[in-house]
Amino acid sequence: MRVLHFFKTYWPDTFGGVERTIHAIAKGTAKKGVQSDVLSLSRAPAQNSREFDGHFAHKAKLDFEFASTGFSREVFSRFEELSEKADVVHYHFPWPLMDVVHLASRLRKPSVVTYHSDIVKQRMLLQLYKPLMYRFLASVDRIVATSPNYAATSEVLQRYKDKTTVIPIGLDEADYQTAPENVKLRWRSQFPKPFFLFVGVLRYYKGVQTLLEAAKQTELDIVLVGEGPMAPSLKAYAKDHNLSNIHFLGALPDTDKAALLELTTGFVFPSHLRSEAFGLSLVEAAMFGKPMISCEIGTGTSFVNVHEETGLVTQPNDPVALAAAITQLGKNPEKSLRFGLQARAAYVEKFRAADMATHYARLYEEVL
Repeated sequence: MRVLHFFKTYWPDTFGGVERTIHAIAKGTAKKGVQSDVLSLSRAPAQNSREFDGHFAHKAKLDFEFASTGFSREVFSRFEELSEKADVVHYHFPWPLMDVVHLASRLRKPSVVTYHSDIVKQRMLLQLYKPLMYRFLASVDRIVATSPNYAATSEVLQRYKDKTTVIPIGLDEADYQTAPENVKLRWRSQFPKPFFLFVGVLRYYKGVQTLLEAAKQTELDIVLVGEGPMAPSLKAYAKDHNLSNIHFLGALPDTDKAALLELTTGFVFPSHLRSEAFGLSLVEAAMFGKPMISCEIGTGTSFVNVHEETGLVTQPNDPVALAAAITQLGKNPEKSLRFGLQARAAYVEKFRAADMATHYARLYEEVL
């Protein structure tokens, strides 16, 4: 069987949460006899079209971007060419141009959509886009939500309950390097006291501003790994308020990130908007057996992190509650250990890449 994945961006141009999910599906389903291709946009399509972990990353020329949406004239012909060779086309939503390409091509192949997120930020443009979006989603064979929480709270997905199924996103431990002892020793010497870890791109919906406000109310160290558009303003806030317990480390190599995940007391993930549809970083923390702190936003974050089972869930935009959760886990090692062990068990049960791949391979067979 041959499957074509279609999304606006992919490796090596970018490798965020959706791209990592596509990679895990393509890599995992290959063991089930599925050959995958991935079509995305790139400013350097010839240079960035290449094989990657057993599948091929095809590129069409990116002409311009508007409202976080890439546009391309070439992608129409590239999609037609590659979809002709495919048995199943697997779309990754949202990307409005993808809807246009699908409908213009009059695709006659079985189709699957992984619904990664509602459109949250572009509310005005969403009203113009809705007719196209509904027509696209109505035309595909199956829709996949990444958590039961998101399926239940998305107004869009509620329209298509009869053809929506849930397949949680999974990660493969084999893709994560074990941190050498000398690397762990270096970080242990830098952070000898208990600390909490945040890993993610510093974007508007990550809630890091609330985390900084919470840091005023706890003495525990908070370490932030990642860069992003919010970094300058967040660093300025920390400096202006003399937050000596906040440590911005920027982007780090995987071995350093693994070392910090091993050493941290707990993982804090304060995303406050539905743009955070799942939270792959939470799955990483669960994989490392760490207790988690997240916010209740009606998405997959509360599916990965279950309150009083794998960690604590607070209300969004509440620095007092967030600080209390950090202090509670930081001062109660027995509870933290119990939550961490249960988080690890949840990863093994629900969030392994191999299980995700098995579910997708079965879905492909069903739509065929």
